[in-house]
Parts: sequence; C-alpha cells; structure tokens
Amino acid sequence: MTEDAAGKARSNSRGPLGDIRVVDLSRAMAGPYATMMLGDAGADVIKVERPEGDDTRSWGPPFVGPEERQQSAYFLSVNRNKRSIVLDLKASEHLEQLRGLLSTADVVVQNFRPGVMERLGLGDDVLRALNPGLVALSITGFGEGGPHGHRPGFDQIVQGEGGLMSITGPVGGPPTKVGVPIADILAGMFGAFGVLASLHERGRTGKGQWVHTSLLGGMIAVHTFQGTRWLLAGDEPTTGGNSHPLIAPYGAFDCADGAINIAVGSEGLWRRFAPLVGLDPDDTRFSTNRDRVERLGELTEAMAPALTAETADTWVARLDEQGVPAGRVRTIGEVYESPQVAHLGLIDQVNHPDLGEIDLPGSAIVYGDRGRVESAPPPRLGEHNEEILAELPGGRSEPASAAEPG
Repeated sequence: MTEDAAGKARSNSRGPLGDIRVVDLSRAMAGPYATMMLGDAGADVIKVERPEGDDTRSWGPPFVGPEERQQSAYFLSVNRNKRSIVLDLKASEHLEQLRGLLSTADVVVQNFRPGVMERLGLGDDVLRALNPGLVALSITGFGEGGPHGHRPGFDQIVQGEGGLMSITGPVGGPPTKVGVPIADILAGMFGAFGVLASLHERGRTGKGQWVHTSLLGGMIAVHTFQGTRWLLAGDEPTTGGNSHPLIAPYGAFDCADGAINIAVGSEGLWRRFAPLVGLDPDDTRFSTNRDRVERLGELTEAMAPALTAETADTWVARLDEQGVPAGRVRTIGEVYESPQVAHLGLIDQVNHPDLGEIDLPGSAIVYGDRGRVESAPPPRLGEHNEEILAELPGGRSEPASAAEPG
C-alpha cells in the first residue's frame, strides 16, 4: 500500500491485517470466502460489484428484511467485513477508477474465467507496472491452462469432477454432494493462505506476485488418505456412509432417541469402549482394528442392543466419562443453540443498516492479544461508493452511477 493510502487505511487495531487493503473483484462463494477471511483478520476489503451486484444477492429464498430492501441470506453469509463499490467495468471511467484502487491495494482477488483480466487491460504485466507490490489471487474452476482450464467451475461440478462425490453418500448408494459448497470454500481458504504467504514474502523482497488456486486443486489437496489409497495401493475408495473406511468403530450409531458419533481411534480406546457395549475387547472377532474394519457389519450389530437401550445424551456422558470421543448428531438449529457455540463467540452479532441487529456465522479464529475481531455487517450494494472514491489518488469522490441509493 502506498504511504498516502496507508494513512487513509482503517485502523490496524481491527486485527493483524489492519494495514492491508484488498480489492475484491470476485463473486459467488470461492473468492468472497477468501476475502471474508482476510476481512475477518482486519484487512480493508473493498468489494467491487457490477451494477446488478454479486450474483448471490439474488440467490434465494430465503430473503430477509423489508420488502423494498430484502437481502439474500446466502449473500449475507460470506460478505461481512467488506465495503461495497459499484463499478461498471465496461465503462472506461469506471475502469480507470478500478486502476486507481489497484494502485493503492496490497491484494487483488478475482475468480473470473481465464483471460478476462487480460481483456480488461489488467493482465499480469499491467498490474506489475501499476503496483509492483501487489499480490494478485486468481481462483478458477479447473486451474490455469491445460485441456480443462477454460471450463467454468461451479462448486457441485467440481465436487463431482474432483472425486469428492464418489466417496460421499450411503454405502452402495449414489454419489452425494457435501451439504455446503465445499469446493468453493476450500479454494477460498487455500487462496487466502497463498495470499498471506505471499504478503510475508513481500516483506523480504518488496515484490508482489500472482497466486493461483482452483476448485479442482482444493479437491485434490483434501483427498489425503483417500488419495493415497488409490495412488499408493490401487485401492479405489467408494461411498462409505457414516463409517470411517479404515478405523472401527468410528462413525454414526443409533441410540434410543437419535444418533451419536463414536470415534474409537486406538487400541487403548477400544479396550475402554468394548465393555461399555457388552463386548470383550479380546474377542477374536474384533480384537484388532483390522478385524473390526473387516467385520464392521457384525461389530455394529453386536453393539446395537446396548446403544439403542439408552438415549444419545446418556451415551455421550457415559463415553465422555471413560475418555472415549463421542458426540451427538445435531441439526443446524441445535448447533446454534449450543452453549459451547455461545461460549466460543461463534455467532457474530452485527447491526445491518436495513435489517437491524442480525446474527451471522462467525470466524473460527481468536487472536490471543485482542480476542475476536469485531465484525462489520455485509454491505448494501454500492453502500461505500462515495467513501471509497474519495480515497483514490486525487480524491475523486463522484459516486459511480449504478450505486444503490443510500
């Protein structure tokens, strides 16, 4: 960030990235998730939106708020701690304003299809000349170049193409997507990590760089042992339901009034767990983890009478007392009513200009010397046009014509 822009940046008391400015050209989920993480750490995130706004402003229902100012719950979930400016990048005046923003920025994030930045006149060479210290994050569906680099990469498309759906779902059942856009979210998280690593390197070299990640890359990166099962052993993973493919008993089990997850991840845990469900830990059918994995159906049937005789809460308490990891399978509503979630401050309360005080899922990170960074509400479309444009070199303060009236 230039010295002038640094002087105008938001106070770094907001968080460890309080002296960092991010220009966010992304939309939907992957890029906005990355920039929300940076904003949660205190960065000044300027969300550049088209006149019609981020795609997700229209995704719903549900929508919340007064009829004339309804907001998409989806958009609200991933856009806290940002300021919004509307720029029509087909207009030369607005494109020049974007160049001004980029000249003051530390980071730019975009998830355009390959080639769009070049067509806007903002390719790598141009950005380096404009701002040599700029870290530029590009998130694509299938990566840069190659036979599939040109393809658009929506989350569920890449969950399928990246193999995740093939290992998710009931045993023998159809491939199933994860219940959140996990390919998008992971690409955003890896992208944010790459940005932070590049900012650290810039502290030594003074130079920015491009950071590339993709939804497909995120899928491969989180295959972990499922990937090595195939790469090293030629063992093709398949849908495994709610049981771990390599550890037993490790999965979801029915109780009298609901399900609990139990994780018997070592032989020591097995010896503590087995007597609780009426089994001899030295029973030759189940005495080793390999035996238990190979006879999982028989093991589950042997455990069932004890587990189904008591409630889920009774079993969680009993297992906790013996040091055996266990937990209820909760609904989303039950999670947000959890006293542990409240204790950890995982629900952000923010005051939205149209909606009043609202609750949002919060950041998972706490900073020891400052606690949680206080969150700002997701912005209205074009809410900060005048404010942001006044910060440009030369102080151009005229609002973009498509800004939402305030």
